[in-house]
Amino acid sequence: MKLFRMLGRSIRDAFKSVFRNFSLSLASISCITITLIIVSLSILASFNVENFTKEIEKDMTIVVFVENGASSDTISEIDKKIKKMDNVDSYVFKGKEQVKEEMQKESDIFNTIMADWDQENNPLKDTFQVKVKKVEKISDTAEEIKKIENVAVVRYGEGMVDQMVTAFKSIEKVAYGVVIALIVVTVFLIINTIKLTIFSRKREISIMRLVGASNFTIKTPFIIEGMVLGLIGAILPVCLVLFGYLAFYNHFDGYLFSKVIQLITPEPFIYLVSLMVIGIGMLVGMIGSASAVRKYLKV
Repeated sequence: MKLFRMLGRSIRDAFKSVFRNFSLSLASISCITITLIIVSLSILASFNVENFTKEIEKDMTIVVFVENGASSDTISEIDKKIKKMDNVDSYVFKGKEQVKEEMQKESDIFNTIMADWDQENNPLKDTFQVKVKKVEKISDTAEEIKKIENVAVVRYGEGMVDQMVTAFKSIEKVAYGVVIALIVVTVFLIINTIKLTIFSRKREISIMRLVGASNFTIKTPFIIEGMVLGLIGAILPVCLVLFGYLAFYNHFDGYLFSKVIQLITPEPFIYLVSLMVIGIGMLVGMIGSASAVRKYLKV
């Protein structure tokens, strides 16, 4: 019970302190708000980049062209060998007639050109469309498939695919690095801002020491105050995430530049990011306050 009374008193004192030292509290809140806005934008960007990468990886397909005139037994043998490969996730076989029909549906030009093609004079090839488990190993898998007998050509967008995946992976790492760096900078700024608040109340803390207050009793209100400042500072960034991302998503119809780059569906994504931003704000405020009290006042 004593602990709960002490915590209740600390929470009350923390809220009083926020309003009593309003100018310094406003400086801390402004610092947290500005930084969390940048952090929240970085989080939104990093998650979407990760989503782009996954979607592109899912769509990456190795197209295996079978030699013309291959019998059903030969095709069945190729099927078995592809199925046994470790990195193959799934595959679909399409006969040349099916390929022709799909191409005719996609374009009026193709439809006109291919209209007179029958089973005998169709120059297209039977194909296997293969999806891999790990896109990093797509080139190795393609090379393995090339070695299968009666496989004519293997294509998967060589070069471009590797460069695209590498670029997205690099952007993803940079985005996460920026988020971590911003959090560290926020802690540093809050420590220095709260240091001023603590310095202005040095006499108050000295009196608390003289009357025998424990380190826990002295530090707790400051830590809770930092948590409150972090919570208040997170309000505007959270509104930006909730309403800004939704407006951005609706404006671009869920796609960025083209349908290849698909944005993450707002719900429940924006709620998860909002909770992350609130958590970061409160945690950073608490760490900043605790560090300022411990380091600068040596309580």
